[in-house]
Amino acid sequence: MATRSYGACALCQRAAVVTFTSRGMSASSQVNFLKGELHKKHPGVTNLKTLCLPEVLQVAARSIIHRSEVTRLTDRAHSLTNFLWSRKRAIDDSTLRQKAVGLEKELWEKAMEKRGVIDEQALDDRIRRKVVSELRRTTYHWTPMKYDEELGVVYMAARLAGGYAAVRRALNEIKKRDPSFAPQSLLDFGSGLGTVVWASHSCWGDTLKEMVCVDSSGPMNILAERLLKGDDERAEPHIKQVYFRQFLPVSPKVQFDVVTAAFTLSELKNAKDREEAVMTLWRKTSSYLVLVENGTKEGHQMLMEARDSLLKKQEKTVHDPRPASVFAPCPHELICPKLAREPFSPCNFQQQYKPLPLPGHNDQQREKFSYLIVSRTEPARAAAEGVDWARLTAPVQRRTRHVHCRSCCPDGKLQHLVVTARKHGRDVYRCARNSDWGDQVPIIQEADEDTRTDPE
Repeated sequence: MATRSYGACALCQRAAVVTFTSRGMSASSQVNFLKGELHKKHPGVTNLKTLCLPEVLQVAARSIIHRSEVTRLTDRAHSLTNFLWSRKRAIDDSTLRQKAVGLEKELWEKAMEKRGVIDEQALDDRIRRKVVSELRRTTYHWTPMKYDEELGVVYMAARLAGGYAAVRRALNEIKKRDPSFAPQSLLDFGSGLGTVVWASHSCWGDTLKEMVCVDSSGPMNILAERLLKGDDERAEPHIKQVYFRQFLPVSPKVQFDVVTAAFTLSELKNAKDREEAVMTLWRKTSSYLVLVENGTKEGHQMLMEARDSLLKKQEKTVHDPRPASVFAPCPHELICPKLAREPFSPCNFQQQYKPLPLPGHNDQQREKFSYLIVSRTEPARAAAEGVDWARLTAPVQRRTRHVHCRSCCPDGKLQHLVVTARKHGRDVYRCARNSDWGDQVPIIQEADEDTRTDPE
């Protein structure tokens, strides 16, 4: 089990929503929320600088890619990247039926507007054929990804560095806000090339004593193991105690300190399969469940589906009574304000990284991703600090003596905050100025000229 000292990190506590402006804070409170850190390293900063793959992983990946001699690798890697980014959920049967009924009704209404004798049977047949044809043309045809060794190598060239960057950034949220957390076990569902193992090892090192990677693709498991061994079958793996499986452990009583699923929900056929997978993973979670998806509308919606299931679903048999609590990125457990808006825009974040040094790859790239971290609520809670934090949902706009912050706040609303030193205090202003998209800032939430609901 992971070891930690409870009460050491009150930032992550969401037991009560406390709103304030710095004008209402005492001088000691304004100093205390910094916890002795510099403004540019205040407790809400969780962004990372440009990430590089670990050197040994980079060397192993380049060796595998060069030895594989995959033809048109650069073009295929770009095509696969675009395909995975544009991937959508499979449409469920009820939605498809509703779409068909609506289309059929529309076609009948158009036909009835025409005068003259109508052969209803012939017209009905024609409309049905038209409905089927239109549904085939406009409906997304979801198919499962089946990775053999060659496609696995293409995936390595396309997604190894970007996937690592997204997962590493998500895990940094736990490491920064819960520094006493020392996980000893990890379960990665849909492990692919093992990027979660490498990202977790870079966060917590050798405290992790057991890492179980589950992926239904045997060739992907083999590639992941080759990466761990530096593409040398006789070598010892760079990271020890990593075990590969094609199926999840059966016993619901076996738990892991950290459970992850990165870019995996999109590979499950329907909402029922996704919900079952999420609840299974939650039962195996001792401390933190981390879900990562593409920073698209589809990715964000899948994570919000998972969030709703974890917070609301009542299970018949409960092995761990500790309830789910949203740890990040949401500062609340209300309906996602971005999801409720029209037009809908996803809640996503960016992480800059250096890709594998291969032909056609730029020096630096940005990975846009969405993530969700859910924790087990402990019965012993730290005393509230009197400070709540809002999540920055867009790049900070720095202007002369003021900054514009678009944030998701603990009351479940999106706010456009105009922060100045005169109105909000030097500490809050400097923290906001040194923060960026994805970080947290001390909440400033008051119905005055400096705070307004963000229309985006």
